Amino acid sequence: MRVHERVVVIGGSSGMGLEVAKKLLATGAEVVISGRSEERLHTARTTLGVDRVEAVAADIGERSQVAALFARPGRLDHVVVTAADLPYRPAVDLTEADVMRAVRSKLLGPLFVAQESAARLSAGGSITFTTGIAARRPMRGGSAAAALNSSLEGLVRALAVELAPIRVNAVSPGWTDTPIWGAMPGMTAERKREVFTSMAARLPTGRIGRPEDIADAVIFLMRNQFSTGAVLDVDGGHRLV
Repeated sequence: MRVHERVVVIGGSSGMGLEVAKKLLATGAEVVISGRSEERLHTARTTLGVDRVEAVAADIGERSQVAALFARPGRLDHVVVTAADLPYRPAVDLTEADVMRAVRSKLLGPLFVAQESAARLSAGGSITFTTGIAARRPMRGGSAAAALNSSLEGLVRALAVELAPIRVNAVSPGWTDTPIWGAMPGMTAERKREVFTSMAARLPTGRIGRPEDIADAVIFLMRNQFSTGAVLDVDGGHRLV
């Protein structure tokens, strides 16, 4: 199915967001990918390799930059946010700077996106955020992720009521093989293989998630006109084990 849509994907330079952009472009959509790194955005745009994608640098945690992103002319159909900057270390070792950076990325940033994009979204449009399994099954060193993913899910429900008829939803990924794992302390390639193999053996699906699994769920929520205020678990059954 080819669909003419205009979509902004914040966090679209890598991982889940990049996969969302790929799938949308394949349906004929016009896509703006956004993220903090000019270099990663340039690489992503080259990877996507089509004229219907634009790259705009913006830090989701800075409202002025979010406002500039959505000040661009024209209506939008959908906004997707996969960006996250979450520290993974013991709660007793978290600094105030760690926590505030995470709050700006995962809670204030989504609020800024809703505030700045709502006036540009069509009545049948949507905003789709990503939360995470940490909201239900926190891991050691993941207290910030647990707290902020839970908070974002509450915000999604509130925004679904306030912004209607714009639909607001979230996808909650389980463990997914994206570049974020490389930023975790002590996470070498060998250690990642060990961790993923162990988790895959526990999951009912028998494997770790892939970016395309999450992208498919995001696009389902974008297109399903009867879904709002929903948190869709795409976690391989992790919440059950």
